[in-house]
Amino acid sequence: MALTDPNSMIRVAREAGGEAHVEPLNLGERVRELRRSLGWTLEEAANRAGLARSTLSKIENGQMSPTYDALKKLAGGLSISVPQLFTPPSRQQVMGRMAVTKAGDGQSQATVTYEHELLAAHLTKKQMLPYRAVIRARDLEEFDGWVRHDGEEFLYVLTGVIRLYTEFYEPVELRRGDSAYYDAAMGHNVISLSEEDATLLWVTSLV
Repeated sequence: MALTDPNSMIRVAREAGGEAHVEPLNLGERVRELRRSLGWTLEEAANRAGLARSTLSKIENGQMSPTYDALKKLAGGLSISVPQLFTPPSRQQVMGRMAVTKAGDGQSQATVTYEHELLAAHLTKKQMLPYRAVIRARDLEEFDGWVRHDGEEFLYVLTGVIRLYTEFYEPVELRRGDSAYYDAAMGHNVISLSEEDATLLWVTSLV
């Protein structure tokens, strides 16, 4: 059973406006991409698939339409299914966004316990929320219960000494250069142990 023209297989893609359009899928390029992703030479991939090196070369270069039996061997050699040969990996649109925040130019948000300086504040649709925090609190009693929210959180101590309290772990003391990564849905609070207010780099995921 031979495919009519496997090098002209098509796939449906979505444009930004949500309308569908059809794009050609080059089987040869797809096979070459899979082979190279595994770090295999042409000869090694051919041996694993049980095909002649010349046959695989012609497939990759679009010089022949492989039979269904050859496609099965090729898929088996690559440890994928035949349909996966015709399913290109999803690629997100490459974005060129960048936001620069000069020292002291962040968006300030002060509370009784923390003073936050939001970084990249004007960049929309972020996957992370980075901010510099000054830790004013000196005692856990200053908080009105646990802080908790969706996502994950990473903190890095810039200056001073802090104590990180979490709902399920023993309190931990962190100094300049120390860091912690934790689930933000778990209750957490931070106090400063140093004479001066400690400062942190805090990054919260928004997904």
